[in-house]
Amino acid sequence: MAKNNSLFKIEGTLDNVTFYKSADGYFVRTKGGVSKNRIMNDPAFVRTRENGSEFGRSASSGKLLRDSLSSFVFRAKDSKLSSRLMKLMSDIKNQDLVSVRGERNVGEGLSTATGKELLKGFDFNNRATFKSVFYAPFTVSPTTGEITITALKPNEQIRYPEGATHFGLQSGFVNLDFSTGASDIAYSNEVNLPIDSTVSAVTLTPTGVPTGSGTAFVVMLVEFFQEVNGVQYALNNGAYNVLNIVEVI
Repeated sequence: MAKNNSLFKIEGTLDNVTFYKSADGYFVRTKGGVSKNRIMNDPAFVRTRENGSEFGRSASSGKLLRDSLSSFVFRAKDSKLSSRLMKLMSDIKNQDLVSVRGERNVGEGLSTATGKELLKGFDFNNRATFKSVFYAPFTVSPTTGEITITALKPNEQIRYPEGATHFGLQSGFVNLDFSTGASDIAYSNEVNLPIDSTVSAVTLTPTGVPTGSGTAFVVMLVEFFQEVNGVQYALNNGAYNVLNIVEVI
C-alpha cells in the first residue's frame, strides 16, 4: 500500500491499480492475489478461513455494541470508533478458551475475568477520554447499575473545553448478548449542572434492570454545553463529549 501524494486526488480502479480515500488520506494499491474460490476451498487456506470467520464475528460484535448504545454513541464518538472496536472485540475473542479455532467468539471471551477487564474502561470518543476529563470518585452498584458521586466540584474535578458553561451526566445499564444479538438498556435520569465551585451529590439511577442473559455493563455519558441568553447549546457537535464503559458486571 502506498500513499498518493500527486496533485490529482482520484478514487477508483484503473487497470490493476486501485485509488481510494481513507480517514488518513489518499492511497493506492495494486489488484491481485489468490482467488476467492481457492481461499474458500483449498485445504492450504484452512487457517485463512478460520481467521476470516473469527474476524467477521469480531466485526459483528463491535457493531452490536455500537447499536446497543446508539443514542449515546451518536453524541460521543470519534472517526475511528469502528476500527478501535474491531481490535477490542478481537482481543476479547482471544480470551475464549473453550471454542475451537475458527469458532472463538466475543460472548465466550466475556465469560472470563480478563475479557471483562478488556471491555471495562473503553472510550467511544478517543478525542475525549474519561480519565482525562472526569476526576471525581464514584461507585457503581452491580445490582441496580446506579452511579453515586458523593461530592462533585465541577471546576476542579471536570476538565471542560473552552466556552463550556454547563455539563450533563447520564448513564445507561445495558445487557447485551453477543451470541444472539439481543440487547436491552435502561437509561438513568439526566443531570445538568453549571461549571462552577458548587459541590453537589449526584446519583444516576437507571429506570430498571435490563433483561437478558448476556453481558451486563454500565456506561456514563459526559456532555458539554454553552449557555447563551438562558438557552444551552451543545458544544462543537459533541467533539468534547465522553462515553465510557465504567463497569462490566
